[in-house]
Amino acid sequence: MALLLSSSSFLSLPSSSSSSSSSSSSSSSSSSSSSFDKPFKTLSCLIPNNAPNPKISARSANFLPLRVAAPTTQQSSSDLYEEPVEEEGYEKLDSKFNWRDHWYPISLLEDLDPRLPTPFQLLGRDLVLWKDKGSGQWVAFDDKCPHRLAPLSEGRIDEDGNLQCSYHGWSFDGCGSCVKIPQAAPEGPEARAIRSPRACVTRFPTLVSQGLLFVWPDENGWERANATKPPMLPDDFDKPEFSSVTIQRDLFYGYDTLMENVSDPSHIDFAHHKVTGRRDRAKPLPFKMEATGPWGFAGANDGNPRISAKFVAPCYYINKVEIDTKLPIVGDQKWIIWICSFNVPMAPGKTRSIVCSARNFFQFTMPGPAWWQILCAEDTSVGFVLQLVPRWHEHWTSNKVYDGDMIVLQGQEKIFLSKSMEGSTDVNKEYTKLTFTPTQADRFVLAFRNWLRRHGNSQPEWFGTSSQQPLPSTVLSKREMLDRFEQHTLKCSSCKGAYTAFQTWQKVLIGATVGFCAAAGIPSRIEDRILLAGFAILSAGLAYALNELQKNFVFVDYVHADID
Repeated sequence: MALLLSSSSFLSLPSSSSSSSSSSSSSSSSSSSSSFDKPFKTLSCLIPNNAPNPKISARSANFLPLRVAAPTTQQSSSDLYEEPVEEEGYEKLDSKFNWRDHWYPISLLEDLDPRLPTPFQLLGRDLVLWKDKGSGQWVAFDDKCPHRLAPLSEGRIDEDGNLQCSYHGWSFDGCGSCVKIPQAAPEGPEARAIRSPRACVTRFPTLVSQGLLFVWPDENGWERANATKPPMLPDDFDKPEFSSVTIQRDLFYGYDTLMENVSDPSHIDFAHHKVTGRRDRAKPLPFKMEATGPWGFAGANDGNPRISAKFVAPCYYINKVEIDTKLPIVGDQKWIIWICSFNVPMAPGKTRSIVCSARNFFQFTMPGPAWWQILCAEDTSVGFVLQLVPRWHEHWTSNKVYDGDMIVLQGQEKIFLSKSMEGSTDVNKEYTKLTFTPTQADRFVLAFRNWLRRHGNSQPEWFGTSSQQPLPSTVLSKREMLDRFEQHTLKCSSCKGAYTAFQTWQKVLIGATVGFCAAAGIPSRIEDRILLAGFAILSAGLAYALNELQKNFVFVDYVHADID
C-alpha cells in the first residue's frame, strides 16, 4: 500500500503559493536533484547485533539522479508497459534475480521482546527469532527442534540464557549447538549425542541496522551476507529537523499485490479520502521512468508536489514527496516527506509491511518512543520540540490507511488468482491485457510488474514445494482481513502496552462506578448522594469511552461509501 501515515495527508495539499508554476518546478527539480546525486552510503562491514540503536542511524537515499522529462504524446496501456525499455538508463539484461541473496528486514527492534522467542515466516520458511543473552545478539533459527521437530518458537529463554524447546527441554546456544538433553544418560552414547551435528539447529545470518532486524535467508550464505550491505534509510532520518515514526503490520495478501499498491501514489486521494488524501484534489501524475534493471527502478513526476520513487529489489520502496508552500511570516517553505516501506514476502498470500516515515514540518504532532510519551524533547539545534502524540495514537491513523486498501486489494487478488488458474496464465506477462492502464500515473505499477516478470521469475523463490492450500485473501472474511489485533497490536510494543493499559483503566472505572453507586445510598444529605451519583455517571462514561477507543486496537470496519 502507499502507506504515507498521517504525515502524507499533506501530499495532496495544494501549494498556497503561485510558485507551483514553472519557477517553482525548476527550483524543486534542482534541489531534489542535488539530494539524489549522492551515492548509496554503505557499511564497511556488518553492524554487530549488539550495537546501540538509540534512534535510526546513518542512512542514505540511494537514488539515482532523476531527470524529469515532460510527458510525451498519449500512449496505449501496452505502450506504457514496454516504454521503459526504450528509456535512457535501462538495462536490457534479462538476468534472473536471486531472492535468497539479500538482507530482509523482518521486524522493528522496538517491537521485539528480548525475553521471548518470536516466530516469523520468510519466503515460506518458518523461523524463530530470539536474543542470545551471552553475546547480546539477535539470532534466527529454523523453527524446529532437531529432536522431534517441535516449534522452538513455543519454547522459552532458560535460566542460562539459551533457547529451550518446550516439548522435551532440549536447549540451544546462540550458535545453534545443543547444550542440554535432559533425557540423556550422563555416560555412554547418549551423553555423546549432545555433540552430534544432528543435535544442532540451523542458524541464519542476522544483522541489526537502523532500528531493524535483518535476516539473510540462506544458512549457507554467510560469506555473501558478510560482503553485502543492508538497504539504508535516507540521511534525513538522522537530521534534527525531521521527525520520524515507524509501524509494521502483517497483511493477508501477496507480495506482488502489496508491491503494486506501494508503487501507485495515484490511489491515495480515493482509497484514503480524508485520511491521507482528498477525492477533490486528485490530478494527473505524469511519472517518467529514469532507470530500471535487475536491481529495481527509479522515476519521478514534475510538479508540486514532486514525487520521486525508487524500488530496490527485492522489497524496499522509497518515496520522497517535496511540497513548495508559502506560509504567513516565515514565507516560502519546502516540506519534505519520506515514506520508506519494506514489503517482506512471508509466505504465499501473506506479507509484512514495515514503514518508516519522516517529515520536516509539524514535528510536534509526531509520536515519541513510548506509548505513554507526552513530553518535551530537547534538541540542540531547534530547541525544545513538544511531543503531543503517542506512537500508538499515530498507529490508529496508519491502520486506517492499511484498512482503506485491504478489501480493495483482496478483491483484486481474487481476480488475478482466478485468471492465473485459467490455463496457467502469468499475470505479470498478461498484465496489460487483464487491466486497462492508459495514464502515466500507472507508470510505476507497470514498471514493477515488468521487473517481476523479467527478473523476479514472476514470484518470490519460496522454500519447499508449492502448497495447494488457498490463499488467505480467497477464504478470509472482511472482519478477518481487517483484524488489527492479530495483524498489528499483538506485534507492536506500543499498541500492545496501550491496549493493556486501556483494559486496566476500564476495569478500574467499572469498579469505581459500582462503588459510587453503592455508596450513593449511604449519606443522609441529598447533596452528597447527588455528588456520588455524579461520580458514578462520570466513571461509567469514561469506561464506555475507553471501550470505544479500545476498538482502534482490535477492529474498525472500513466502508468507503460512508466517507463523504
